[in-house]
Amino acid sequence: MANVTDPFRQIFLAGVGALAMGADKTQEILDTLIKKGQITVDQGKEIASELKADADESTADLRDEIIRAQMQTMTKEQRDAFAARVAEIAANVDEDDALKAQETAEAKAAQS
Repeated sequence: MANVTDPFRQIFLAGVGALAMGADKTQEILDTLIKKGQITVDQGKEIASELKADADESTADLRDEIIRAQMQTMTKEQRDAFAARVAEIAANVDEDDALKAQETAEAKAAQS
């Protein structure tokens, strides 16, 4: 059964896919320019790094726009429930990260 979020999810995934395809093509072009000696490897790395940062920012902006659009279709109660759920998920992820960090520290201590 389709729900209200399906179109938003599809738009988001299409945007991410387009960014990924653009990044792949850009990397191909940079590799070609490096092989031809038209730019140095360091210049290629710098350009790739800048493009990745731009793509990350664009993805974040797109995600935020989609969340905003989705939330505009919700009632206040639905938005509050959604925000509470997101906070719960974030807390769980924080706990998981803390456990992983502790396990890594313990493993490093055991190796010493």
